[in-house]
Amino acid sequence: MMSILRRGLLVLLACLPMLANAVAAPSAHDIVQDTTNRLLADLAANKEKYKQSPNDFYNALNGIVGPVIDADGISRSIMTVKYSKKATPEQMTRFQENFKRSLMQFYGNALLEYNNQGITVGPAKDESGTRTSVDMQVKGSSGSIYPVTYTMEKLNGEWKVRNVIINGINIGKLFRDQFADAMQRNGNDLDKTINGWAGEVAKAKEAAKKEETQQ
Repeated sequence: MMSILRRGLLVLLACLPMLANAVAAPSAHDIVQDTTNRLLADLAANKEKYKQSPNDFYNALNGIVGPVIDADGISRSIMTVKYSKKATPEQMTRFQENFKRSLMQFYGNALLEYNNQGITVGPAKDESGTRTSVDMQVKGSSGSIYPVTYTMEKLNGEWKVRNVIINGINIGKLFRDQFADAMQRNGNDLDKTINGWAGEVAKAKEAAKKEETQQ
């Protein structure tokens, strides 16, 4: 009897990886839709509190959005190989944290002004490979429609956000240009650029606003 139980247990253990693989991972569309839903629900419940305490808002954003962002991939893309290959693991980790927080600040104020005018998440493009994109349309308070495209990368079987294009503005490219410019101004001092990244993002935000008005 015990030998039968042992054999049965071994068979079950052998099948577990296959059973795990049989459970479909969330699609790229599902990742964007679920994250958007949770973000808007949290914002609706805590908007007034967040207006009084921006840090609480940025921390909440990071808790909801942070896990679905490929922070390492985006950080290396912003730095480019020219600088990332010179960065120590500690510098990369510090930049990733600064990048994520600055990204939340980049979007934060606009989200606090959002009054549920309407967001539509479209289907993902072909998901058979390791990269796809998901389109979103955001309705502004004036009734204008702002297109958003998320570039998604599959990492270890899970879709992560690798880049965002908002109303035609490629955020990854914007940050990459800003990083290269900051490195030149800082005499290629990587620590100085990383530590001052929040200020660079503020400049990028102003550049994005200027580009929007010119479109």
